[in-house]
Amino acid sequence: MGLIDRRAFLTMAGAAWAAALAPRAAFALSRTDAVYASGFKAADGSYGVATLTEEGEIIAREPLPARAHGMTYSPITNRAVAFARRPGTYAMIFAPDNSMEPIVITSVEGRHFYGHGCFSADGRLLYATENDFAGNRGMIGVYDGTNNFARLGEFPSHGIGPHDMTLSGDGRMLVVANGGIETHPDFGRTKLNLDHMEPSLALVDTQTGALIERHAMPDNLRQLSTRHVDIDADGRIWFACQYEGARNELPPLAGSFARGEDIRFLALPEKTTLALANYVGAIAVNRQDGLVGLTSPKGGTAVMVDAKTRQVVRQDSLADAAGIAAAAHGFIASSYGGQFGDAQSKVAWDQHIVGVGKLGNRVVHD
Repeated sequence: MGLIDRRAFLTMAGAAWAAALAPRAAFALSRTDAVYASGFKAADGSYGVATLTEEGEIIAREPLPARAHGMTYSPITNRAVAFARRPGTYAMIFAPDNSMEPIVITSVEGRHFYGHGCFSADGRLLYATENDFAGNRGMIGVYDGTNNFARLGEFPSHGIGPHDMTLSGDGRMLVVANGGIETHPDFGRTKLNLDHMEPSLALVDTQTGALIERHAMPDNLRQLSTRHVDIDADGRIWFACQYEGARNELPPLAGSFARGEDIRFLALPEKTTLALANYVGAIAVNRQDGLVGLTSPKGGTAVMVDAKTRQVVRQDSLADAAGIAAAAHGFIASSYGGQFGDAQSKVAWDQHIVGVGKLGNRVVHD
C-alpha cells in the first residue's frame, strides 16, 4: 500500500489538528519521515490506538472500547482500522490525522471479528475476517466505506478460523489465512478442535467470493495453524504459523507460494526455529529490500530473512516481541513491554503495527 510522505501528512492534517497536538508531539511529527499506528494497553489498564513516529514518539491517541489486535490502512481514503481481538465484536475506523470522528462498528448477530481485515484497492470497501460460530465456518464481512461502513454482506473464507488477510496487488484476490481452529464465544478463546484442525490458505475472488485456490497444510502438519500473511514485490505470498502440537516438535513455521504453485516451507536453521518457540506472532515484508520479518512473543525473538535466498540475515532477541512493519531499511518492531524500535514508552504495544507514512521517496509497505 502506498503511503503518504511527511509533508503531505502535515498538509493534510491542517492547522486545527496541528494546533491540537502537544508541542512535543507536533515537533516529533515535523521531524519524522515515517508514521505508524498500533494498538496498546495503557498503564491504567485502558486500551487505545496510537499514531506514532518511526522514532517511537506518540503523536496522538484514540481510546478503544476493548483490546485491539490487527490494523489496516487505506492510503486512498486515509482511513485506518483497529480490529477487536478475537472474539471481539467491534472495529474502529479512524483517520491518522484526526480529520474525522472515529466510527465504531459492531459485528452482526451470530458473528464476531477475528482480529484482522483489509481495504479494497480503491478504499471503498472494508473486508473483515469473521466467525459464523453456529455454522463453524469462516466468513468475510464486507463493509461500505462510503456509507459509514454499513455492512453490505458476506462470503465464505473457505475454511475454519480465518485470521489475517491481505489483498493482491491487482486488487482482485484476497489471501486468507484460515487458522483451522474452531472457537465459540461461549467458550472465550478456548480452542475446541486441536485434535482435528483444518488449517489452510485460501485465495478468494473479491468480486464474487468464489474460491480460486486452497492450500491445506499437509496431513502431518494439521496442527500448524496458518495465522498471518503478506505479499512481496513479486506477488509471492508469505505466511507465518503457530504450532498447536507437542512442544518438543520443531515444525516449519513460515513459508511462501505464488498462485498456481504448491506451498514451500521456509527451512530455517534449528537455532532459529528453537528461538521462535513454535509461535510466529507477526510477519511483514519489506518489498524494497526484499526481506521478510518474523516476530515471536513466546520466544522473544525477531528474525529477518532474505526473500530470494530464503536465508536468515539477522536474528535479534526482543523480549515479548509483538508487532513488526517495514521501515526505510529493514523493519521496525514493537513489544508488549513498551519498546518500539529503539524507543521505550509507558504502554504495552499490541500484536501488530501498520504504516501510515513514508520515508523520502521510499514507500513503506505493511
